[in-house]
Amino acid sequence: CTHYLFIVVVAVNSTLLTINSGDYIFYTDWAWTSFVVFSIANTLMVTVGAVYYLTFTGVPGTASYYGLIMQVYTWVAKVAWFALGYPVDFIIHPMWIPSCMLLDLAYWATKKNKHSLIFFGGVLVGMSMPLFNMVQLMLVADPLETAFKYPRPTLPPYMTPIEPQEGKFYNSPVALGAGAGAVLACTFAALGCKLNTW
Repeated sequence: CTHYLFIVVVAVNSTLLTINSGDYIFYTDWAWTSFVVFSIANTLMVTVGAVYYLTFTGVPGTASYYGLIMQVYTWVAKVAWFALGYPVDFIIHPMWIPSCMLLDLAYWATKKNKHSLIFFGGVLVGMSMPLFNMVQLMLVADPLETAFKYPRPTLPPYMTPIEPQEGKFYNSPVALGAGAGAVLACTFAALGCKLNTW
């Protein structure tokens, strides 16, 4: 029962992340900074849960299955928000499965070594999530154009779209997200392992 409850919690949270990522990325000049923040948040969501289930079952492939569950839920969320009137380009759904496959690979290649999973798997997930998610962003319409095209009357002032400023420190969101993710994901992976020892 606890494990199914955990899946539900993860599904709900990954769905919320999908919606929030869209809101912040499309409606603010801080789009790249937001991308880094959500890269780390997505890394946390996928690493803790995938490592938990992977070490719980001890079967390489479990992480990918977990990623598939999250992916399906975020696809459902995208369809739901599109049905509510959001433009389809507004809603970015994170890519979970490829990073989970890397976790499985790290676990399998090191003959189910938990510490290797934490270090190698953590680094691989942390570095890959921003990359896969940025590919998503590159395939949608211009964020600023989308924001102006679909104004929201209840939008708070700090999220009103303005022209982007050039040359700021957040010009390389993939590098910043991957760097922070590679460090933090090891801690997230260790937490996932620790959940099995309680």
